[in-house]
Amino acid sequence: MKLTGAQALIKSLEHEAVEVMFGLPGGAILPVYDPLIDSSIRHILVRHEQGAGHMAEGYAHATGRPGVAMVTSGPAATNIVTPLCDAYMDSIPIVVITGQVPYANIGTDAFQECDTVGITMPVTKHNWLVTDAQDIPRIVREAFHVATTGRPGPVLVDVPKDIANQQMDWYWPDGVDMPGYKPTTKGHAKQIKDAARLMSQSRRPVIYAGGGILKARAAEVLRELVELTGFPVVTTLMARGSFPDDHELCLGMPGMHGNYTAVTSMQQADLLVALGSRFDDRVTGKVGAFAPEAKIIHVDIDPAELGKVRQPDVPIVGDCRQVIEELVKAVLADKAKHSGDDTQWPSLAEWQTRLRDWQRDFPLVYDQQPDGPLKPQFCVDQLRDHTPDDTIVVAGVGQHQMWTSQRWKFNHPYTFVNSGGLGTMGFAVPAAIGAKVGMPDRMVWAVDGDGCFQMTAQELVTASSERIPVKIAILNNAYLGMVRQWQELFYEERYSEVYLSPDLPDYVMWAEAMGCVGIRVDSPEEVEPAIDKANDIDDRPVVIDFRTDYREKVYPMVPAGHSNDEIILDPAHDTYGER
Repeated sequence: MKLTGAQALIKSLEHEAVEVMFGLPGGAILPVYDPLIDSSIRHILVRHEQGAGHMAEGYAHATGRPGVAMVTSGPAATNIVTPLCDAYMDSIPIVVITGQVPYANIGTDAFQECDTVGITMPVTKHNWLVTDAQDIPRIVREAFHVATTGRPGPVLVDVPKDIANQQMDWYWPDGVDMPGYKPTTKGHAKQIKDAARLMSQSRRPVIYAGGGILKARAAEVLRELVELTGFPVVTTLMARGSFPDDHELCLGMPGMHGNYTAVTSMQQADLLVALGSRFDDRVTGKVGAFAPEAKIIHVDIDPAELGKVRQPDVPIVGDCRQVIEELVKAVLADKAKHSGDDTQWPSLAEWQTRLRDWQRDFPLVYDQQPDGPLKPQFCVDQLRDHTPDDTIVVAGVGQHQMWTSQRWKFNHPYTFVNSGGLGTMGFAVPAAIGAKVGMPDRMVWAVDGDGCFQMTAQELVTASSERIPVKIAILNNAYLGMVRQWQELFYEERYSEVYLSPDLPDYVMWAEAMGCVGIRVDSPEEVEPAIDKANDIDDRPVVIDFRTDYREKVYPMVPAGHSNDEIILDPAHDTYGER
């Protein structure tokens, strides 16, 4: 069967079971948009290419399936570089297709030409420039394989316009043959045995669960390991929901804005079992002072992560789910071998008592007075308490992101979507749209800041026109809040270029102009009715403008580059600088 390259591309996407893609057409990609009219694939027409990329990310976060975006050449390709980098940092599987100028014109500075493959090479797991239409089915199959296997990540396929118009003989490859790409998924048996032996000797262990748990679909087996060993668990920003917050062994989020118990437990641990985590600087603080007495078991599917920041005592390359399954067997065998003798696993009672004391003495706090200014933490608490337990929550980047991660109770995997590694302001609105497209039966709330919202809010036009009923909570403190917090704490309150204004723009009018329902909330007693009203609306997006207290800061906080021992607590617990 003869097809054009464009027809083969769309047919290949159908063979990969793509149901939806996010994109914006333009000159170089026009041939591919033509057969899309006759395809079963739903296309979501975005208002900016960055939105397409973040929607694909939100879709992938929520569903576990690869998100797909398609844009044209030149500025469209560069506009989607930020989502590619975001997905690369957070290991999110997305497939991006870009148009390119005709092959013979590459290198001539043709209209809307840029070196897309060169520009995106450092922020993609792999990319392809198609030079022959006959290669398209093979390349598409390889692209999805690379994006979704091993350490997941973004890939890009760049399609010159003349190649899209070229005739080819249709085929669909039986499999993928990439001799240089064979991810290791099965952990080494001896290393797993060594890990179990180290675990059997620990008196102050902590499981350090990272985003790799979710990528590997390992939440269930993680719980099995935790309950078998009695080891407490911290869940990083990218792993929230991988272990239920309401479990007695869950310590919550560690890191720069983690709670005191999670941060300090890692510092004082004698063993860290790092599962799919990468010793990010926001978790370790000053690396040389991080968990000084801890031995390290590090499990990751990407061998480049092992020893990159902290040298492990037991490195294990492999898929987290497969390795944990084998670790459970090894622990059971070790416990059975030493049951009743002098070398049996030590009691963790003293360690668990210490952890409970910290939780009692250093909880997360804020003070919402009935007639006082509206606290952002109160808004998050009310959202948490008046939405379904399996609500998908999407956050932007900044103070609101940290309050959401701190205060929400994530008891289900794949319910928290946010930008962890790159820290992309403007992520929340389009990512929430993508998550809702992927999971239409679930309630999706985005918690955003006013600074973040202004970066990508135009995608609510997309949501309205496509009838995608996402709900947006803006914690509007009229500032770039996290920057202001740093200026207050570390720059002697010299507030340089962080004021945004609470009234410009008028968020209610802006929301309504984009086809949404807009609601303004000024006082604590208005919060719950506004949330209830938003929850009842299911035929269009809703935006709530929560006018919050600009003076609130995110505590605890470990100053950048400092040791986690220098954690700053809320003034209700401590005086700044004394701890």
